[in-house]
Amino acid sequence: MPIPARLPVIPMLGLALVALCAPARSEPVPVHAVHAGLDAETAIPQPKTVRPALHARTLARLPRLAGLVAKGADIRIVAFGSSSTEGIGATSPAATYPAQLQEDLESRLDKAASDHQFVTVLNRGKGGDDAEAMARRLERDVLADKPDLVIWQTGSNDPMSGVSVERFAELTRAGILAIRATGADVILMDQQWCKRLSGTAGSELYGTALHAVASELDVPVIRRNAMMRAWVAKGLLTPTQMIGPDGLHMTDAGYNHLAKAAMTQILVSAGLPDETPARN
Repeated sequence: MPIPARLPVIPMLGLALVALCAPARSEPVPVHAVHAGLDAETAIPQPKTVRPALHARTLARLPRLAGLVAKGADIRIVAFGSSSTEGIGATSPAATYPAQLQEDLESRLDKAASDHQFVTVLNRGKGGDDAEAMARRLERDVLADKPDLVIWQTGSNDPMSGVSVERFAELTRAGILAIRATGADVILMDQQWCKRLSGTAGSELYGTALHAVASELDVPVIRRNAMMRAWVAKGLLTPTQMIGPDGLHMTDAGYNHLAKAAMTQILVSAGLPDETPARN
């Protein structure tokens, strides 16, 4: 359902959707639990003959995904966003984060059960898109694919294209409600940490707004900005290994780390690993 520009996007029906669609709040999870340095073998129980049970202390924030994993059903994911999702800066389509995420999720879920579980990650990223552009194609490029989970990367282009913080928050809130109204789960991804954004006045306000909307609607967040800083601090990547010469787009190595971090956060938010989930 495309969202008309400059019109109110949260009618009273939207308030009802918040109550009906927002999953129960669970415990928050530290950033260190989702960075790519996490031991890949600890995120899911290892027995090969049974599906992993939901963690007893965790009410899944991605309940549809949790149910599909528990049943061993196939999973359909749409990666929605701008150039970071499309994969600008990657040397090939296979090096983009959505392509690597599909491989990583299938491999991880295969280790947790005897039956193969197919995971499809559709790349619906479009370079240069801000919140207005993404709102216009939400119905066509996301909802029409009937996903079980939407990973929504947003907030990087808005400070450079002139979308106000208030409008960005409004459109993000409306998009989340539209996605949840179909029965799909949604997880947000915040801005990359890079010179181009750091040098754009007020860019951090969009990250703050994204996390505020996420907290309001209890949407988990892949905290890319904080994770990228942590990768550098821990010596996993240097800034130039992570971001290409244009100072904005990620490299193959950056996308590789992002895919693994996204996989971990998605599974944590589905209540699967025995980890403490990250705070928005």
